[in-house]
Amino acid sequence: MDIKIIVEELIDTFLSAGDLSLALREKGLKKEIKFDNTPVSNGDLEVNKFITKKIAEVTPDIPIISEETTDNKDNKTLKDFWLVDPIDGTYDYINNLEEFTINAGLIINNKPAAGLIYAPAKKRMFYSFGKGNAFELCDGKTINLSEKNIKSRPIKFVSYSNKIKPEIQKIYQEVGVLENIKMKSSLKFCVVAAGDYDGYVAEPRAYEWDIAAGHAILEHSGGTVTDFDGNEILYGKKDLKNPSLILKSRNLINGWAVKNYINNNSICFYIWIISICIC
Repeated sequence: MDIKIIVEELIDTFLSAGDLSLALREKGLKKEIKFDNTPVSNGDLEVNKFITKKIAEVTPDIPIISEETTDNKDNKTLKDFWLVDPIDGTYDYINNLEEFTINAGLIINNKPAAGLIYAPAKKRMFYSFGKGNAFELCDGKTINLSEKNIKSRPIKFVSYSNKIKPEIQKIYQEVGVLENIKMKSSLKFCVVAAGDYDGYVAEPRAYEWDIAAGHAILEHSGGTVTDFDGNEILYGKKDLKNPSLILKSRNLINGWAVKNYINNNSICFYIWIISICIC
């Protein structure tokens, strides 16, 4: 199985699925509330049909588990499978906001082997197929996320809520987080992989299809994804639910994002103050 070829065959499908999602939203979405009290729209369902059809054509022998269907969810023995979330961030999608994403993660031997995430409203396409092979398509250029040059700066995290729970605040303090911004969808994983932000922390919540693609992209960019105890995250759990999560960018791991950050302007200011005091 050549995972690189598989992923590259799916990129255009994801870009087209993004166009489809926006066109359906422009026409006006039909919305419902699912059994778990979360919203779903005809856009979610149409995008799901569009991308899973292509995935099945490219990898006919690999089962697909999607948020929006019941197929394979009761199979507890799967080791190799796809996890699909056709629209992550449905609230943003149905409310004409921009952070929703289209997602597919390939799991091999219960570990993330590849990921594709497209944020159509932001025109940001991310994909990966192995360590050192995580990319963003931007303005017609392909950027290798593990080779981006990142300048030293304060530690910045993303979170799914502006209300930071005590157990998460404790981790923030240990890491030295100086800035936090709210972001709901799997775009969180992508901006951490791209070096825009340095990490993300969450208590157990959501499902495997919400994180599989982003997990692959972040790890392949040089970042890490673990639970609060530092354990590896595996897929194919009985209930398909996520454990606690700590995401770290390669910036944070390599020390480019720092706790006690002083930029050049600050240094010049301190020197100026000292010179005044001496005089």
